[in-house]
Amino acid sequence: MTPPHLPAPTPDPAPAGDFAGDFAGVFGPVPALDGELCFDAGSLDAASTDFGGLVRQPPAAVLRPGSAEDVAAMVRHCRARGLKVAGRGQGHSTNGQAQVASGLVVDLGTLDSVEIRDDGTAVVQSGVRWSTLVRASLARGLTPPAFTDYLELSIGGTLSAGGLGGQIGHHGTQVDNVLELQVVTGEGELTTCSPTVRPDLFHAVLGGLGQCAIITRATLALVPAPRSVRLYTLAAPSLAALTAQQAALIGEGRFDYLVGQAHTPSPEGWSYMIEAAAYDGTAADDARLIGDLDHTAVEVRDLPYFDFLNRIAPMVEVFESMGEWRRPHPWFDSLLPASAVDSVVSETLATLKGGSVGASAVVLLYPVLTAKCATPLPVMPDEELAYLFSLLKTASPGADSAEEMVAANRRQYDATLAVGGRWYPIGSVPLTTDDWVRHFGPFWDEFKAARHRYDPDGILTPGQRIF
Repeated sequence: MTPPHLPAPTPDPAPAGDFAGDFAGVFGPVPALDGELCFDAGSLDAASTDFGGLVRQPPAAVLRPGSAEDVAAMVRHCRARGLKVAGRGQGHSTNGQAQVASGLVVDLGTLDSVEIRDDGTAVVQSGVRWSTLVRASLARGLTPPAFTDYLELSIGGTLSAGGLGGQIGHHGTQVDNVLELQVVTGEGELTTCSPTVRPDLFHAVLGGLGQCAIITRATLALVPAPRSVRLYTLAAPSLAALTAQQAALIGEGRFDYLVGQAHTPSPEGWSYMIEAAAYDGTAADDARLIGDLDHTAVEVRDLPYFDFLNRIAPMVEVFESMGEWRRPHPWFDSLLPASAVDSVVSETLATLKGGSVGASAVVLLYPVLTAKCATPLPVMPDEELAYLFSLLKTASPGADSAEEMVAANRRQYDATLAVGGRWYPIGSVPLTTDDWVRHFGPFWDEFKAARHRYDPDGILTPGQRIF
């Protein structure tokens, strides 16, 4: 029996001919498109689930746009017929966030143009992957300043969530480095917005989970790219040592990149690791960078810059070969205030049995200077220093079930809020409307007003279940 916090399984889609017959009347005559509107079973099946593997909701059709105008035309078309619409990048969300039952999924992967301008900015369509952008920008000696750890995510997808990564101590989130957006609102208007042009829309779209508009293009800041990276992997003797050293290091800006991990327990318990990178660093910098740090072991590697950014790719290949990439991923991501990080993390890890979070689970813990995060979303804890605490679970054979993991996520969410923490909303947590109001906190009234202003019929991105 499916527990109440998970949607009931949906039957496999019917053959393509049945779908086309069923939905021809629903969509009626559609506008002329540069791309294509797909009703075939393969397209519908691919858009009916996501990386999380927890929710299955077949749409009525999938749009593969040939232009931003296609997106606007189909949003207007769906609005007139009372159909819901969701934009989808790489489908890397984990709880049906980019799905829409019996509506339209916009597969943004076909919007994939990249332009590196002479003024040192990048103009990219929303379906472009970060790996594609960084390859193009490196050809001009430039790079986006902020990345998530996995480069095969779409630009529109991470900008809709926020985009947190190890460069946050210097450059903030990915949404902090956006100069302008082109979007399609829930009214089907194709428009641009920026910090000075329609700023209410701009701030409601960045980190806004697709509730006010679908991103079709972004103009991003670029910075000079390093040629190489000296990467230090340090074993920390304890959780307290890990967080204390991270706090000191991010405060002084010693490293260009700084993250941490907790490794699943051995007979000796959990172990902790700091990953810290110095761009264009050399062996001559070692004493200055790590000589005073408390660690029990250290590994030092020199990598080309792109290889450093893309170093998760080999791990993903291993997970794919194990079958882990296709299993359910009930992730939980939170932002904890520094004052509570040690207590919450230690209590959480003490409850996790070895292997209970899955064979490919990753537990992240790294510092965030909230003053560097200048956009209203994602909402940060009310302290100068916070920590991203991510439990990236996989429902592997022998681990807890996906349902048990989701239930544990809800308990973790409640514990996070109790200490003044925030949820980073890419994971799998069953939330009520009241939960969402608390989640958006001081930005809720402005966010709700933008939703009603730009999507008055509430057709966009129902899978987030906010309104």
